[in-house]
Amino acid sequence: MVKSNPHKPSNGRTNLASCIVATIFLIFLLILILLIYFTVFKPKKPNITVTAVQLPSFSASNGTVNFTFSQYATINNNNRAVFTHYDSSLQLLYAGTQVGFMFIPAGKIDAGKTEYMSATFSVHSFPLSFNKPESAVVGPTVTEGFNGFRLGPSMEIESRLEMSGRVQFLHFFTHHVDARAECRVVIDVNDGYVLGFHC
Repeated sequence: MVKSNPHKPSNGRTNLASCIVATIFLIFLLILILLIYFTVFKPKKPNITVTAVQLPSFSASNGTVNFTFSQYATINNNNRAVFTHYDSSLQLLYAGTQVGFMFIPAGKIDAGKTEYMSATFSVHSFPLSFNKPESAVVGPTVTEGFNGFRLGPSMEIESRLEMSGRVQFLHFFTHHVDARAECRVVIDVNDGYVLGFHC
């Protein structure tokens, strides 16, 4: 005669317990991944620092100016993943109107690395007095330069360096990143000397 064991658990209860344990483990794992992502791998905007602005060539005549504009900058990728940038540009504005533009080629900056960037382009002739901006100084100004004080009329332009791209972690998490640097540049209209810039 065969006796049944009343304490033997059924297969249904064993499967249910296994599913509950697996679900709790997966939820814990997901929370851990999100915690690591938002603390260690949280996407950050790259730091853009404009280090120098120059005008290699400059000419002014009959109330118009044209020049070559050069800007030097450093881009620091403070993420723990590669920053891939694309659709980036450098704009030059005078009195709110675009007078110069340059596309920045796509590229990559490794995690924690700094890239040095230089951009040089020609700005076609434009009138100094269109829209008569308040930001453009038409009278004499005194500004300290390398050789003491410089006296003369000056103009102010604005440069906008904009970078768009993405940061991808573990080939799974992708985050869109935008960064920009805006600078106001004051130029002596007599000789194209950069009196100063502020970003």
